[in-house]
Amino acid sequence: MSQFPSVPNASTAPYAAFLLRLALGVMFLAHGLTKLLVFTPAGTAQFFSSVGFPGFLAYPVIAFEVIGGIFLILGIVPRWVAAVAAVQLLFASSVHWGNGWAFAAPNGGGWEYPVFLAVSAAALALLGDGAYALRPSTGRRG
Repeated sequence: MSQFPSVPNASTAPYAAFLLRLALGVMFLAHGLTKLLVFTPAGTAQFFSSVGFPGFLAYPVIAFEVIGGIFLILGIVPRWVAAVAAVQLLFASSVHWGNGWAFAAPNGGGWEYPVFLAVSAAALALLGDGAYALRPSTGRRG
């Protein structure tokens, strides 16, 4: 007999959402800081233009990734941040569609990683804020 219940345990779901929230938050923060500090905003804008996005979108994307990453880590309206992140990641994945599935593919990699992150962000938006949220999306501490 298995020691794990066959039905998900509602008492552990907030901790699962918390772990997902932390992982997404760290990823967004790292990607935003890389765009800001390594590629620079001007370089990121040039890349955006080279792949068909308006270059000026680099600036709000960088801001969202840094601020959104911090908000996810701290648990500040995480469901809303995750919902916006899912949309942003789907747009970002469009750059990779022509390269195939594998993210290690040439020319910037395939779409597996950004789509996985988009689905993860959507799952967090649907799942909830998670444990230890400083300012839950629902207005209740969780």
